Amino acid sequence: MNERKTGASNSQRSFVSKRGLWGLPYIFLLPATSPLIPTTTSNQQQNRPTINQSPPMAPTTLLPLLLLLLLASAVATFAADPDPLQDLCVADLKSSDRSGVKVNGFVCKDAASVTAEDFFFKGLAAPAATNNSLGSVVTAANVEKIPGLNTLGVSLSRIDYAPGGLNPPHTHPRATEIVFVLYGALDVGFITTANKLVTKTIAQGENFVFPRGLVHFQKNNDGDKPAAVIAAFNSQLPGTQGIAAALFSASPPVPDNVLTKAFQIGTKEVEKIKSRFAPKT
Repeated sequence: MNERKTGASNSQRSFVSKRGLWGLPYIFLLPATSPLIPTTTSNQQQNRPTINQSPPMAPTTLLPLLLLLLLASAVATFAADPDPLQDLCVADLKSSDRSGVKVNGFVCKDAASVTAEDFFFKGLAAPAATNNSLGSVVTAANVEKIPGLNTLGVSLSRIDYAPGGLNPPHTHPRATEIVFVLYGALDVGFITTANKLVTKTIAQGENFVFPRGLVHFQKNNDGDKPAAVIAAFNSQLPGTQGIAAALFSASPPVPDNVLTKAFQIGTKEVEKIKSRFAPKT
């Protein structure tokens, strides 16, 4: 009995990957005769010179590679805090102290004990004192100050600068930052991984973005007037790591021979810098 042909067999199909919803690739099979896939005629195959070639990869061989590409694309889409799985999860900031349980973030407070105060903070309303060696101070409005931010993936800070004040080079490992100038003017900038400095002077009402994880700074170059910004982050707790402080005031300390070689300076210079970061007694 003659079997009725139903199209290309599985061995005559090829895998095709395209970009799907949310940037994720989806994979489907097309017949080898599809216009999307180049083909050769029998005459062309006969006239082609014989060369040593590896056998074509079977679909079962391609599958692990395709799954790996799919996983890499999926991971790349999750660049900030994970999405919440409920309306709210007010952080129980004392839970870990009582139970010793550690989670990625904070455990949820009992919904019956949630109040409006869990979502309220007035600490950004007024300037903070800037009478320190750097002439700047950061007031954070993150999940540690506003428990209701837990799982919501956002936070704010206010940064006040004395005349000539500096927010020194630092990074936020878990968030991109965007600043809005309340008053004054600032020289701001960040450094790419190719060591390119991207810098600009910004004034009242203007914004500037610092990409996640890149070293950046802000400097009030006006010697007479203060300045202030509001900074927004796409993380409930972006984290801050000051470059100089991390290297010269770590505990236990970074070995002197590491710092002398990295900065091409002598041990005396390293000890002098470390002394300036030592806690004041």
